[in-house]
Amino acid sequence: MNKDGSLNEAAGAYAGLDRFDARQRLWQDMEAAGLVIKKESYSTRVPRSQRGGEVVEPLVSEQWFVRMAPLAEPALAAVADGSIKIMPERFEKIYNMWLENIKDWCVSRQLWWGHRIPVWYVHSSQADADAAEEGRSDRYVVARSAAEAADKAAAQWGPGLVLMQEPDVLDTWFSSGLWPFSTLGWPNTTAADLKQFYPTQVLETGHDILFFWVARMIMMGIGLTGQAPFHTVYLHGLVRDDKGRKMSKSLGNVVDPLDVLAQYGTDALRFTMATGTTAGQDLNLSLDRVNSNRNFTNKLWNAGKFILFQLEGVSDEEWQQLSAADFSSSDSWQGLSLSDKWVLSSLHQLVDQVTSCQERFDFNEAGQALYSWAWGEFADWYVEASKARMYSVNSSSVSSAEDTAGGGAASSDCQAAGITRG
Repeated sequence: MNKDGSLNEAAGAYAGLDRFDARQRLWQDMEAAGLVIKKESYSTRVPRSQRGGEVVEPLVSEQWFVRMAPLAEPALAAVADGSIKIMPERFEKIYNMWLENIKDWCVSRQLWWGHRIPVWYVHSSQADADAAEEGRSDRYVVARSAAEAADKAAAQWGPGLVLMQEPDVLDTWFSSGLWPFSTLGWPNTTAADLKQFYPTQVLETGHDILFFWVARMIMMGIGLTGQAPFHTVYLHGLVRDDKGRKMSKSLGNVVDPLDVLAQYGTDALRFTMATGTTAGQDLNLSLDRVNSNRNFTNKLWNAGKFILFQLEGVSDEEWQQLSAADFSSSDSWQGLSLSDKWVLSSLHQLVDQVTSCQERFDFNEAGQALYSWAWGEFADWYVEASKARMYSVNSSSVSSAEDTAGGGAASSDCQAAGITRG
């Protein structure tokens, strides 16, 4: 079969026919020759192009491969010696399994976009190049640029040659594997961004692309720069529906995040995603949980509104004094009420707990601790205790003001009547 879907000379009497026409002709000829046993309808999966919708045909063709074993060895060593830590640790076995059994990588893609494969075919003349199918030749060089390719070809086969670059592009995962350093100015090793920001520290991504992206970034980073691109890989799970099924259009269980944001708010969805599961575990997205977290954000809003209401009329100088308040030591607690000391004590415990969780990348436990403290200790207890104290003070102030106002009026009346105290 030719690349345009027609049959080539190997098809004999059917050469030059379109693939669909050839199938009809072939069936007719089989019937005429008495070779047909029976005709039966059946369903089959027909692969189609994602963009154009055309039926895709299997076609054997030459492809470019990258030998992966030399790249995999240092990438395996980096995890084995602790230079790179994968979280959760159980995924290290999956990482090792992929790289220990790695196969050469077919990087050729017949697409219109992407990085072109850096291969140049060498021809003796322009006529030879034009006559060659897609400009290909048995002679080729691999180089970083057209100028470097010309120099290499001339050194090996002499001057006066014509070079044609390979039309295929690199696999998207190959280009993605270059991302940590190609975005920073590489291959210019003196680029300021590359020197400042490479290697990075933590990569966060889904566990389903541990090999397809993460391992390839590590292999290419070490192979092309001599350094691993990051020291920690944090793997999150996949978002599934509330029954644990993968979301798909055919099942009709896809949850549109824009619809969730419109109904429950951005903060509620973000908090649900951040605290809904532990590292590496898939998240069964329940809208009941999102609704619960919306209530939590409302709780924070109301608590914040109460605090700001109490601070109405505060001067700039007083704001600066409040912002400079430091309760990190017990000495600074002198003169505070019992409820103030209690909430500060619980806050310090919360800070220690959340810090510990963050350092070990346990975002779920950190979020749950924040949720429990903000809703329970702070909003339900401390804010309510503060309300009682605030209203009590305000009530006393009103009573004192009324007494003072009343006493002042009586005194004025007495003075007006010529009556004085003895």
